[in-house]
Amino acid sequence: MEIALIAVIAFLVVVTLVLFFKMSKAEKLAETASTNSENLTRLTESLINQQAQLEGQLKQISTDSAQSRQEINQTLSERLDTVSKRLGDSLSQSAEKTGQSLTELQARLAVIDKAQTNLTELSNQVVGLQDILANKQARGAFGEIQLNDLVKSALPPSAYDFQVTLSNGRRADCLIKLPNPPGSIVVDAKFPLESYHMLRQAETDGDKLQANRAFTGAMQKHIVDISEKYILDGETAESALLFLPSEAVYAELHANFPAILERSYKARVWIVSPTTLMATLNTVRAVLKDSQMRAQASVIQKEVGVLLKDVERLDARVDNLGKHFLQASKDIELIETSSRKISSRAEKIEELQLGEEDNDLLAAPPEQPHQIEEQD
Repeated sequence: MEIALIAVIAFLVVVTLVLFFKMSKAEKLAETASTNSENLTRLTESLINQQAQLEGQLKQISTDSAQSRQEINQTLSERLDTVSKRLGDSLSQSAEKTGQSLTELQARLAVIDKAQTNLTELSNQVVGLQDILANKQARGAFGEIQLNDLVKSALPPSAYDFQVTLSNGRRADCLIKLPNPPGSIVVDAKFPLESYHMLRQAETDGDKLQANRAFTGAMQKHIVDISEKYILDGETAESALLFLPSEAVYAELHANFPAILERSYKARVWIVSPTTLMATLNTVRAVLKDSQMRAQASVIQKEVGVLLKDVERLDARVDNLGKHFLQASKDIELIETSSRKISSRAEKIEELQLGEEDNDLLAAPPEQPHQIEEQD
């Protein structure tokens, strides 16, 4: 029984301890819960306050955002307007520049078309010139035309004649009329084109030797023909001119064919190109002017004598005019003297009329008439 009682008592003690521990734990839990509740309340209040602050901040942010959006929209609108204006101006300027460029391009294309037309015409003329130069007779006419143009541009019409028939029956291309000495000079146009082309196209030594012989033979034949046909005693000058209408042929001749030049000097046939012929014609024009001056020398001397007599008469008349001027100057001086005396007399008469005191007038004897007469 005692054991059972002890067991019951032990059991009760254990139960009591268990209950005590549970009650202590419950109290602790209650305290913890109360503390947690207070903490939760404070947290809730803090959250509410933070929510209110957050709502205020959100409202402020919303307001600021709306204002910022408005400002941004306004700024974007202004910038878009500026960009649109610049873009419009740029497009307008670009369109204007493009129009100008197209106009200039059209003008340049027109110039190019005109130049192309000119080139086509020039090509046709070159082809025509080649055809002319290929024909010997046409080539001779070409040289004569060039000779005529040069002579007409440099000399007066009375100083030359074209296609003149001489006393030997030969017809000269041009005859330049000069007084004796030296007399009239014949100019004949020659154009050894075939032999010159052979000379330029020769590649081998044999071809060059053959071309040199052909060119030399052609030039020597021309020199001999001119010397025999166009240098006539008593009718023409003692020399004549061989006109080469090509500067290239003239340069080739002077560069590589001195023997031909020596032959021409001995035959008194002077070879000229268009440039040297123009210089020669200018010299001829100076000679003609000098001849005309000498022909008019007697007339000039007569006119100078008459002019000297006129100058002498003019000197005599100038001397007479000077004498008249001198006499007129003396007369003017006498007139001025008389004028001064008249003025002086008038002043004295005025003083007499205005008068001084009666006593002074009585004291001063009147002037005798013969004392106031003018002494010239």
